[in-house]
Amino acid sequence: MKIKILTLFPQMIEAFKDESIIKRAIQKGVCEVEAIDIRDYSLDKHRHVDDTPCGGGQGMVLQVDVIDRCLKANSDPNAHKIMMTPQGRRYNQAIAMELKEYEELVILCGHYEGFDERIRSYVDEEISIGDFVLTGGELPAMTIADSVIRLLEHAIKEESHLDDSFSTGLLEYPQYTRPVTYDGMDVPEVLLNGNHKLIERFRKKESLRRTLLRRPDLLESYPLTKEDIKLLNEIKEEENK
Repeated sequence: MKIKILTLFPQMIEAFKDESIIKRAIQKGVCEVEAIDIRDYSLDKHRHVDDTPCGGGQGMVLQVDVIDRCLKANSDPNAHKIMMTPQGRRYNQAIAMELKEYEELVILCGHYEGFDERIRSYVDEEISIGDFVLTGGELPAMTIADSVIRLLEHAIKEESHLDDSFSTGLLEYPQYTRPVTYDGMDVPEVLLNGNHKLIERFRKKESLRRTLLRRPDLLESYPLTKEDIKLLNEIKEEENK
C-alpha cells in the first residue's frame, strides 16, 4: 500500500515514519509512506498556499488551485483521496478495515481556518477522528495511517490485532504479565492454570464486562450468542452485588 500525506508540515510525517511498527513495515516493503509538501504547488514566489476568506472573517483559507494541483500531481487514478476535517464521518475500526483494501491512500491535511469549499469536489471522502478541533490535520492523518498500516499483512502478527478493542466489536479483555503478584494485586488464577478453554471463557466474559460497563452502546449492534447472553447475565449479577 502507498500512503501519501499532503501537508504544510512534512517534517511531522517524517518523524512518524521513523519509529516503531511503522518504520519496520516500511523497511519490510509492506507499505510506503510519503510526505508531500503542499507549498511545492504554489505558483507564488513566496510559496503562499492560503488567502483571506471571501466576504471577510478571521483566519486564512487554503486555496483551491494549489490543492488541486497538489492532488493531481500525487494521486494515481485509483487512489482513494481523503480530506481530514471535523465535518467528516467519524473514524472507527470498521473504516480502518475499509481503507486497508485500497492500494493507495492520499490524505489531505488542513490548516489555518480551513479549506476553500470547492476543494471538497476533488476528494472521495471526508473523515474526522472526533468531535474536537486541532491546529491541523497532520495528527489525524497519522492516526489513520497508523491504524491502517498495522492491519496490513506482515506489518504485525495477525493475532496481535485480531482481539484488539473494536476489532471484534467489543472492548479488549484485560491483559496481565509477570510478576504474578505486585503491590497486593494478583494475576487472575484462571490465566495461570493452563486450561485454554477456561482462559478463553474468562477473556470473553471480561471483554463483555468491560464493554457493558464502559461502552454499552457497542452491545446494541454486537451479534450476541446464547453463551454471550449467559455470560452477560452472570456479569450483571456480579456487578449488582
